[in-house]
Amino acid sequence: MKRIFLLPGLLVVATINAQFSVSIETPQNFIEKEAVLYTLNGSKDIIVTKEKSKNNSWLFKYPKNYIGMMKVYFPDTNNTVTFISENKDVNIKIETKDNKIQNILYKDDANALMNSIQENSQKKELILPALVQIKEYYKDNTDFGKALISEMGKLSGESADLDQAKHPFVYYYNTNYNKFLSNNSSKKNSQEEIINFIDKSNDLLETSSLLRPILVSYLNVGGNSNINSSVDQLINKLNIETPRGQTVLSELIDIFDAYDMAELKNKYLSQAKNLKCTINDRLASTIKSNTDTDLGAVFPNYTFHSPVNTKAKTIADVKADKKVIVFWSSTCSHCENELPQLLNKYKELQAKNIQVIGLSLDSDKNSYTSKIAAFPWINDSELRGWNSSFADKYNIHATPTYFILDANNKIISKPDHVGDVLEYFKLK
Repeated sequence: MKRIFLLPGLLVVATINAQFSVSIETPQNFIEKEAVLYTLNGSKDIIVTKEKSKNNSWLFKYPKNYIGMMKVYFPDTNNTVTFISENKDVNIKIETKDNKIQNILYKDDANALMNSIQENSQKKELILPALVQIKEYYKDNTDFGKALISEMGKLSGESADLDQAKHPFVYYYNTNYNKFLSNNSSKKNSQEEIINFIDKSNDLLETSSLLRPILVSYLNVGGNSNINSSVDQLINKLNIETPRGQTVLSELIDIFDAYDMAELKNKYLSQAKNLKCTINDRLASTIKSNTDTDLGAVFPNYTFHSPVNTKAKTIADVKADKKVIVFWSSTCSHCENELPQLLNKYKELQAKNIQVIGLSLDSDKNSYTSKIAAFPWINDSELRGWNSSFADKYNIHATPTYFILDANNKIISKPDHVGDVLEYFKLK
């Protein structure tokens, strides 16, 4: 299956009441009936609208100016199509097999160009090194040797110049991806260069997934021993009372959360909570998801999708002296190691009136069903992977993630590992 756009970019064109449409065409045997259109804010997908299928086609009308990344998500089949908008009509045809996307045909100019550039980039990264090795076994004057030289020349050549005025997003994305995220060791940037880029980029930086990896690159350039000073230098330059500064602060908090850097996360989360100015939606969402899942908070209730081993409709309906909530996946290697340890102690947990509730971030039904056959506790999954509603709701960045609740659903512990869970209940 073709998948493009590892990351994207920006550039604003001032237009009032601009409008474009996104057209998605699928085969007649594709069973999906509903699709969801998203834009992007930093690394967060933002729902725009939902549409029903008409003859296996979807038409989304976007009423405003937008240049940046978009995606359409098909919830029942858990398929996603990612594309770009340059504030012009988008036209996509999807080829499927057994309700899974096999190929994506980008029929509008901007996405066709972006796809072509991405394919060539991937070939250059993956195929060119192999051709260099193969060439050692063939003489240059043979037909195959000449063909190898020709193909290597095509792959190693520079990309054609892009028309920035005609394709502002494609130009921005490729220029800045190559500048800041290329594997080429000769193109390493200083922290000052990265700060200036983030500071001076215009509003569509927030519609690009360039922001998160560039921030990670920025932290790596500074080194592990200087992360505090690196972050302080960045946010002082940006000013966290501005929308840009707040979005960057939100991304940094999420990065520290994802990499288990609790001290740094708590420092900058506290700084965010103490802001006296107006908070933008992105930072407000980060503060809320962390506050809702902090120690002492009442665990936000969740309505089960299709639970097994219970007749309860929600987490709050489950009656127990304590509850262990575990977010996991059948494809998670750490879960593969930790959940059997929980299983070994499950009867002892039951004897203490402690209930285990597993919420899976699986997307494959067969894999999920096969795995939960061994788990006698309450299990549920939306089968939407990281598109599951509880990923954002409970601020989940990795699996397994544990919460321990009291009888009133208050969070009383957030163990890091299964050993910490068993230690809490004195079962080790």
